Amino acid sequence: MVTVSVIITLYNKQNEVSRSIKSILAQTFTDFEVIVVNDGSTDKGPEIVKAINDARIRIIDQPKAGVSAARNRGISEAQADLIAFLDADDEWEPDFLETIIHLRNTFLSCDVFATNYSVRRANNYSRPTIVRGLPNEFREGILTDYFKIASQSNPPLCSSAIAVTKKAIQSVGGFPVGVTSGEDLLTWAKLAVRYDIAYTMEPKAYFWDPVELSDRPRRIPDERDIVGRELEVLLNTDIGAKSKGLNDYVALWYRMRASIYIRLGRRWSALKEIQKAAFFSGVNLKLFAYSVLAVLPKRLFINLLKCRHHFFS
Repeated sequence: MVTVSVIITLYNKQNEVSRSIKSILAQTFTDFEVIVVNDGSTDKGPEIVKAINDARIRIIDQPKAGVSAARNRGISEAQADLIAFLDADDEWEPDFLETIIHLRNTFLSCDVFATNYSVRRANNYSRPTIVRGLPNEFREGILTDYFKIASQSNPPLCSSAIAVTKKAIQSVGGFPVGVTSGEDLLTWAKLAVRYDIAYTMEPKAYFWDPVELSDRPRRIPDERDIVGRELEVLLNTDIGAKSKGLNDYVALWYRMRASIYIRLGRRWSALKEIQKAAFFSGVNLKLFAYSVLAVLPKRLFINLLKCRHHFFS
């Protein structure tokens, strides 16, 4: 029995998947298996994986069903009771898994373990994410106010910088199938209301984001908004102290949708999302600014966004 099962979902990432897997094979902690779920790729990505000569790697082929279904398939196939995820275009520092194991051995009440991560672009520019709401002296520990922290920061949890016990991820139903945007955000929220999260501020993973702010968003908001509805269900669940800040977290979700609609030039859709956000967090300066931006010409909005991109984190 291995200690960690690493799940990679693969869909048309022939130029990146080798880099990701190499970062796994370079880990200082070596007791792992790698499960690559090929989600209907039409490029040479699966062939590249199969050509890597390492007995710890196995590939599972399935018709395209989406990233959530692919991750869930990997979870069902995992041999270990600790599961880590790595997107096929991201990568780890050599001591990522060692750090995760350290967190697990140190914070015994936790079932979710995560590190900070850096955002990297094609020009090799990278920066660690901004995490607000923690004590100044915080280096590692338990995120007791996850929703409060997440609502004012870059996402503290990233699908390529997290590990979770198999029982915990299965208890929340895995990742929501049929959701095209925000499936990971919803999954982390479901975990956060049930389980303690051990976290280190040290960035041990790289999230590759080749999209510039002027580009068309890669994921268009789902008109059904399953994520928003499910987050509101959590608000109506008796989850005690772990729900602190959840209202602001729900508002953040609607604000994120508004930002995408603004970039798409869909003003009325953006204003509807801003209205939903205000319902949960109240009217504030940030939402007022979003309302103003929603009625500005798209090009002017993009220029402002480039200048003040941290405002939208």
